[in-house]
Amino acid sequence: MNLPITLDQVNQRTWNSRDATREFTMEKTWSDPGEAAAFSWVADECRDQPLLDIGIGAGRTIPLMHQISHDYVGIDYTKKLLDMSRARYPGVDLRLMDARDLSAFPDDRFALTTFSWNGIDCVDYADRERILREMMRVTRPGGLVFFSTHNREGPGFTESPWKLLPRLTANPLRFGWRCWRAARVLPLATYNYWHHKKLHRDFDGYSIKTAAAHFFGIVIVYTTLRAQRRQLASLGYTIDAVFGSCEGNRISADAETSDAWWFHFIARKPLAAPRKVI
Repeated sequence: MNLPITLDQVNQRTWNSRDATREFTMEKTWSDPGEAAAFSWVADECRDQPLLDIGIGAGRTIPLMHQISHDYVGIDYTKKLLDMSRARYPGVDLRLMDARDLSAFPDDRFALTTFSWNGIDCVDYADRERILREMMRVTRPGGLVFFSTHNREGPGFTESPWKLLPRLTANPLRFGWRCWRAARVLPLATYNYWHHKKLHRDFDGYSIKTAAAHFFGIVIVYTTLRAQRRQLASLGYTIDAVFGSCEGNRISADAETSDAWWFHFIARKPLAAPRKVI
């Protein structure tokens, strides 16, 4: 379902904000233990092979991907962030490109195609499927697709601006600092949350809702473990592994629910397209 106001209009504004610049240029490595575990899972198979890195932002994943291979292309659809990546990593093949249209790449080009930090959640559901189809197209038969996505059954889905209210403490200085911080961020967070609330929707297996990041400045898709598996299967993928975010644990293939904040899916493109039954 397409919304009257697209998620792009909300989220692109945030990606160009000062807060996003600050967040994306912090010296971070893995976003969470689950991402580290997932990278470890794919590293040996994809070593020294062609890699496509979608949604690079200011370049956090570039050195991580270079640990696997220097046969690498990184893309992002926000020019401001891409320019920051180019300044930080001169000489690396970085391109302004939207994941919904990877037509600049031929079929079966990459051994590994990634979209990290839940970037796939920032478009509507129809475009999410379009991205997964494009990721499959440019990935080699038998190659891997790796992406992360927010969990509708996890704690992030219920977050609201009230979480920013100062917590009580016996330390008056610490409590004063918490009050000062709440007074600074709560008005903006509350405004963003209620302004975006008109975009909230619930569907079978997924929801669209404001997320807490960037002072509740983005609106994203939250999906369930079962629904994401179902979508991947419908597109022809097989699933190698799913990792939970915070503890980095591999989620059992027969688990139907999870309390992870988000998931890291590693899916595989089939070696050959299934034959049509006549």
